[in-house]
Amino acid sequence: MKALVVDDEELARRRVLNLLAEVNEIEVLGECSNGKSAISQINKLKPELVFLDISMKDMNGFEVLQKLNVNPKPVVVFVTAYDNYAIKAFDVDAFDFLLKPFRDERFFKTIKKVLNISHREAQDNFEKRLQTLFEVYSKDQETSNISLKLPVRQGNKTVLLKPEDIYYICASGYYAEIFTENKKYVLRESLNNLDDFFKNHAFFRIHRSAIINLNHIKEIVHSNYSEVDVRMKDNKLLHISKSNKKELFDKLGI
Repeated sequence: MKALVVDDEELARRRVLNLLAEVNEIEVLGECSNGKSAISQINKLKPELVFLDISMKDMNGFEVLQKLNVNPKPVVVFVTAYDNYAIKAFDVDAFDFLLKPFRDERFFKTIKKVLNISHREAQDNFEKRLQTLFEVYSKDQETSNISLKLPVRQGNKTVLLKPEDIYYICASGYYAEIFTENKKYVLRESLNNLDDFFKNHAFFRIHRSAIINLNHIKEIVHSNYSEVDVRMKDNKLLHISKSNKKELFDKLGI
């Protein structure tokens, strides 16, 4: 079976590609970092299996599938950090989902399911399932986005921060400093409570004083003393505690 991996986060693509390297039955044709290139490559390469991120910067995964012009249709596994879409999808017996961050055993369970799907089954259900999922996504988008936002009081205003816009959160006394691409917000809240708030999303507590968004990691930095740090997209270097290193590496597929 020939596969294509589509995700706008490089670490997320690497995770899937590393796991696929262990599956002899699947040949990886390539990878795409946005919806536009995904449409082009799927139409050109005609993969039998596509791992597709739901939420990309240029378009969502459902829009990608609507613009495909290939036959037979590929088997599609959606990869998402938003569990409400996955739950809705399972309610209608839709495509399989991998909810970020996922464990190795969850991935290989999906692979086993995919390898047992016949071409006829994939073809017969593609259009029907796509339409159902797109309707679910469209109807839920507004309300789900509201529920995912973190309220931060700023003077006489309250800013609603989307989790995907947050790079990392650091403890500062009784406060939490929340860093986005261009700004820092201060919130009187404990990291324990914020860790619970983001538990269903792509966040991980690397240290008692820091929580990071896995999707905004730039690189892992190893020192000469077996210490490990994570460099975020804004080049901020944050230390990973020894007790949390293994779990983080498992999530990243390292």
